[in-house]
Amino acid sequence: MNEILTIEEMRKADQLTISAGTPGIVLMERAGRAVADCASEMVKSGASILILCGPVNNGGDGFVAARCLSGRGYQVSIGLLGQRTALRGDAALAAESWTGSILPLTGISFDGIELVIDALFGAGLNRPIEGEARETLEKVAASGVPVLAVDMPSGVGGNSGQVLGFAAPAMRTVTFACPKPAHLLYPGRRLCGQVALKDIGISQATISAIAPKLYVNGPWVWPSIPARPEEEGHKFRRGHLLVVSGGIESTGAARLAAQAAARVGAGLVTVASPSDALAVNAAALTDIMVRRADGAEGLGGLLNDPRRNAVVLGPGAGIGAITRSQVDLVLVSGRASVLDADALTSFEGEAAKLAAHIRATRAHEMVITPHDGEFLRLFNQQNDILQLKDRLSRARRAAEFLGLVVVLKGPDTVVASPDGRAVISTNGTPWLATAGSGDVLAGAIGGLLAQGHRAFEAAAAGVWLHAEAGRKVGPGLLAHDLPQALRAVIAGLLTLD
Repeated sequence: MNEILTIEEMRKADQLTISAGTPGIVLMERAGRAVADCASEMVKSGASILILCGPVNNGGDGFVAARCLSGRGYQVSIGLLGQRTALRGDAALAAESWTGSILPLTGISFDGIELVIDALFGAGLNRPIEGEARETLEKVAASGVPVLAVDMPSGVGGNSGQVLGFAAPAMRTVTFACPKPAHLLYPGRRLCGQVALKDIGISQATISAIAPKLYVNGPWVWPSIPARPEEEGHKFRRGHLLVVSGGIESTGAARLAAQAAARVGAGLVTVASPSDALAVNAAALTDIMVRRADGAEGLGGLLNDPRRNAVVLGPGAGIGAITRSQVDLVLVSGRASVLDADALTSFEGEAAKLAAHIRATRAHEMVITPHDGEFLRLFNQQNDILQLKDRLSRARRAAEFLGLVVVLKGPDTVVASPDGRAVISTNGTPWLATAGSGDVLAGAIGGLLAQGHRAFEAAAAGVWLHAEAGRKVGPGLLAHDLPQALRAVIAGLLTLD
């Protein structure tokens, strides 16, 4: 399953499954057995396993796992937060099936323990861990004993991926039905270790009925990309992208974007170059056209040709009044567009003004591609956005505020649409953290927009293709390696004749 369920959606999935005739204790039994199966893969039979159980359903999963593992020959001990008599519902039923001893958290020892199963809180925690629970988790982290987390390492917010007080890193996390946002968002993603997704009988029909709006990014989100060229088509049928270049000292960014756009299939790509950089751009490009365009007036002249249907503006453009006026012109033109880098920083602290202009011009099919620093500069007067701690919430709120698609770049890049749809990317690589990489991404998205793809799908596809290209290049990656690598990635998605 490629859907990502929030904690609230997962509770609803449980409730719908129970209402359809599967008792809650049956779901708990399946979850507990899945935990036991993962534990059996981590340590050999006969090993000593300590299971930390919380007072609700996550603890119930731990009790089921304890019974299963004990039956398989493991030496199992349980540490319980709170009193056994305080357990309710399915968790109480699961505890009744455990005939071994139960220790309070304060009485447990890690001597000889070969695996800790963290079944304290799971994904639903909404307040900082404190008291004996925190003290126990701190001891777990200090012990160096491998940890298997049930659903989520205790202390990680399931929707945000943020640490609530303290969280002991897990070597492995087992979760059920669908991943949760924190499995993919840092720091939760790092703290989860390897995530094992297990089926406990929640059907795809149930997931579909919930209609989640969050997905793992991949070709299933944008099935029409890449598009095979039509047999009777021509280059103008595949779009004409205009990439705006900065002055002579910063032309490389626009060229990287232009080359990426051509690689993802744009029929024509033109670099709009200031006069002082015209010779440099023309000498460096063979497959890309170069046209003179000084300031907003020059760009406006190129946009008089309606066949130039998309624009990338910002990479190496320069910060200031000229770039602002060019952004204004692009908005008025109604072209599909990508605003990146200097096009965003030129509106530092003026996100509200940019949003008002977008609404006034009814601009559509627009994408912005900030990294965290550019995002902070653009929205530094919008406390309602910056106070949000996690990247998913920030990107979604920014998309709604501006009325366009936001690509918030990072190791867990989020693409968010104003209608609430979002994807989280999982295929990134740290080799992409190099100068010019973002310019290639902007160009790839622009090239897909030029071909007529909608902004959300173009942005999500551009992010995934860009990351796959980075993975193919690997160590020693330079930004100019990426456009060539895009060719192999796209070829891999097509059924070649």
